[in-house]
Amino acid sequence: MSKTLVIGAGGVSHAALHKMAMNADIFGEITLASRRKFKCDAIAKSVLEKTGVSIKTAEVDAMDVAATVALIRESGADLLVNLALPYQDLKLMDACLEAGINYLDTANYEPEDNAKFEYHWQWAYQDRFREAGLTAILGSGFDPGVTSVFATWIRKHKLDSIRQVDVLDCNGGDNGKAFATNFNPEINIREVTADARHWENGDWVVTPAMTEKVAFDFPGVGEKNMYLMYHEELESMKTHFPEIERARFWMTFGDAYINHVTVLQNVGMTSIEPVMHEGKEIIPLQFLKTVLPDPGDLGEVTKGKTCIGDIITGSKDGVEKTYYIYNICDHEECYREVGSQAVSYTTAVPAMIGAAMVKKGIWNEPGVWNMEQLDPDAFMDMLNEHGLPWQVTELDGPVEF
Repeated sequence: MSKTLVIGAGGVSHAALHKMAMNADIFGEITLASRRKFKCDAIAKSVLEKTGVSIKTAEVDAMDVAATVALIRESGADLLVNLALPYQDLKLMDACLEAGINYLDTANYEPEDNAKFEYHWQWAYQDRFREAGLTAILGSGFDPGVTSVFATWIRKHKLDSIRQVDVLDCNGGDNGKAFATNFNPEINIREVTADARHWENGDWVVTPAMTEKVAFDFPGVGEKNMYLMYHEELESMKTHFPEIERARFWMTFGDAYINHVTVLQNVGMTSIEPVMHEGKEIIPLQFLKTVLPDPGDLGEVTKGKTCIGDIITGSKDGVEKTYYIYNICDHEECYREVGSQAVSYTTAVPAMIGAAMVKKGIWNEPGVWNMEQLDPDAFMDMLNEHGLPWQVTELDGPVEF
């Protein structure tokens, strides 16, 4: 019987566990573990009520390799799905190697004490996973994840090569809060306050955070301001599609969000450097996280839609073509189905589908792989079947921004 171990009990995990339970024929016996077991128990209770499927729960410190190995062996799992924090990626990969099981995550590793997320730490595991006969899938969320699979599908079915790619991430939802992040506040704020970087003509171009803004009319949402940022799929796509001349990532933010982040940054609340507070050392950003709304609690109050996709320009038989491939997801529909808002849902469903690709033996080559390196077709079919239908349209020409 198939057995699956999931680490992490946040908003993405909540949605992913519901989707896995809806596909119990693939995932079999599921164990959910995190540092706080009560959060796992709450997810398990919701899964049972919504799907009738029982999942096991456990407590584990994901930074403790020995404890994770013991849990893997106790659960009998053949796949670990890492939905914890990206700080924990390497420790969980170490545990998978020691216990002899496959691995999948949704975001690349970054050191806790340095807001710098790059793939080289995880790519260094390539030989170890290959020699062990194990598969590790990196970044099986939406972005990274689906956005890379979109590019691979376009390259396979529509273009001979890719010249430029723009990843566009729009959340048109409204949760009614004065300030709230749509996923883990600590990770979200570290991302948006980092310098923007994009790939152009063989090198990285760096610009200050949140300084390059473009208005764009998103399908299903309308016109929103999007900002140039750095995101990890730029690194992996420019590496695995070496013909790419330019790769950029854009994300929408409202004026109120930008103003709040600016003020918080100005007063030091987004810092990851330790400070002393009443005789105790704290990290300001981690303290800020504790007073902000939990993204996992926003599903019931969030309305509107997301639109995430790629605009890709390349050539086909010597003729330049541009395609826009995207998904539109409704916050309220997500909440009705699994009790989560769309930002959690759009990460959780690709995590479930990526895990299904491993479980079914479709993505089973030993080694460490980014999503754009893998055959996209079965994954793309499952997106349409499990709540994230995609559309593709040909544009008149390349983007002008």
